[in-house]
Amino acid sequence: MSGPECCENPPALSLRSGHGSVLELGGFNTYVSGPPTSKRAILFASDVYGYEAPNLRKLADKVAAAGYYVVVPDFLCGDPYTTDKPLSIWIQSHGTEKGFEDAKQVVAALKDRGISAIGAAGFCWGAKVVTELAKSDNIQAAVLLHPSLVKVDDMKEVKAPIAILAAEIDKISPPEIIKQFEEILSSKPEVDKFVKIFPSAKHGWTVRYNVEDEAAVQQAEEAHQDMLDWLTKHVKEWFK
Repeated sequence: MSGPECCENPPALSLRSGHGSVLELGGFNTYVSGPPTSKRAILFASDVYGYEAPNLRKLADKVAAAGYYVVVPDFLCGDPYTTDKPLSIWIQSHGTEKGFEDAKQVVAALKDRGISAIGAAGFCWGAKVVTELAKSDNIQAAVLLHPSLVKVDDMKEVKAPIAILAAEIDKISPPEIIKQFEEILSSKPEVDKFVKIFPSAKHGWTVRYNVEDEAAVQQAEEAHQDMLDWLTKHVKEWFK
């Protein structure tokens, strides 16, 4: 993860944002929203700014309104990225491999609650965490939004249905890389896929948009709807 794109438009973090609540899940403080009795859950893996970002929580509430139990764990353990230190230094203590192990704990905790269907959506840093989940048998569907750290070879191992929502203006995962992702996924007919590059969108557009900018909000909401459509298609309850 390099360059300033991951760090542009930092949100004003607020522990009190959103309609949900914060509780402990799988060993992590977690923002939760939606019916706790639902058998379908969606896990959000945040970008480098963490689970207190208001736009991220607003999106969690939107997905929860569709009937899902949405969980946004604090995988950054109270230490979201700030401009006080270089991103390259921060990332050394917030590796996505640990993020994946942490996410597995949350998935296990959700299953312990009786949830039988789980999808995951990852933003920037979190997209790599969700990619790792999609390479395992932990989830039924994955959505990557302006991914960072995801490699072309990762796509060769994806098992879960996967949607990739990417920005046209993105040095971290530029359109030519996204098209390579799509080519590999196209060679795997057993894996359902959806790949979309948003014209004129910039890295981070789905959660770090300016709420006062009508065009930016509209573009973010288009991606949000694509994400929800994908999750609705694939995250269905199953019974043993």
